[in-house]
Amino acid sequence: MAQDTETRIPLDDLLVFHRLARSLTSSFDLDTILRTILDHMERLIDAELWALLMVDERRQELYYAIAAGGEETALRDLRVKIGEGVAGWVAQQGETLIVPESVNDPRLESSPPSQVRKVRSVVALPLRGRTATLGVIEILNPRAGQLNDYTIAFLHILADHAAIAIENANDVARIQQLTIADDTTGLFNVRHLYYMLGRELERSSRLRLPLSLAFIDLDRFKNVNDEHGHLIGSELLAKAADRLQQLSRPNDLCFRYGGDEFVILMPDTDAADALTQARTLLSRLMATRFEMKTGLRLQVSASIGLSTAPQDGSTIHTVIGVADTRMYAVKTSGRGQVRGA
Repeated sequence: MAQDTETRIPLDDLLVFHRLARSLTSSFDLDTILRTILDHMERLIDAELWALLMVDERRQELYYAIAAGGEETALRDLRVKIGEGVAGWVAQQGETLIVPESVNDPRLESSPPSQVRKVRSVVALPLRGRTATLGVIEILNPRAGQLNDYTIAFLHILADHAAIAIENANDVARIQQLTIADDTTGLFNVRHLYYMLGRELERSSRLRLPLSLAFIDLDRFKNVNDEHGHLIGSELLAKAADRLQQLSRPNDLCFRYGGDEFVILMPDTDAADALTQARTLLSRLMATRFEMKTGLRLQVSASIGLSTAPQDGSTIHTVIGVADTRMYAVKTSGRGQVRGA
């Protein structure tokens, strides 16, 4: 009988691969997936620093999504241009890069981690999605003898599974976003308003913090549709919504309520602060000149009613109803103003 020379994967390693696949496909939460990837990297290779960078497509940069090895805080704010340094090169080329200690590679010196520690060697692998590179696995200064063919093969398996899991998580996130976003403006829709308002009212009651809501109605918006057509009206509505988002504070939440009506939820904001913020927002909104694709320039006015929990109520319908009533009071007394308590 001929001797069986076929290379077989040990059973223990097959179980590791199985656990890896299960752990990476058991969650659609991106943070959980990234932590799982990092955990497997730490178990597999003894190194000084492990990091996972994700691609920011809009800015064409990589950012350090998660890291381990004592430099997490230092790396958090660092960015890597696509094409620059080790991770940037890997993201651009879509290829694995291995630089052992005996090689003097200029990409090591231009990599952000070199700002926080001396980088002598590196293993970097792309996380390749269906159409583009999603991120880069980066292992810095691995212990001597770690970079054998078997370990590199395992890292490639990890990267492949990780890319699939990340892409699945991104797909789920996009689907979830579609269920809570308004098609015309991109703001949260009214369904999400009711969910978030209920949650914030519970938090407001539990922590005894104020919660304010602004109900906004664009003045005489029907005239825009009548005079310029519905395409211009829809474009102006989207631009006005985007401007409301820009003028809101970082913790405020913007929603399209329906038609030309919007709601801004202002957590931890009392009646006086809400009035100040709404007046500033209205003034800047009315001063904005919106340029349409046709070259037409338009401005908008708005009427705003405010309510604050708990003084104006503590239920979803009461808080919205009070703000809505005050907005209509503005409508009947001249428009282009804010009315609070």
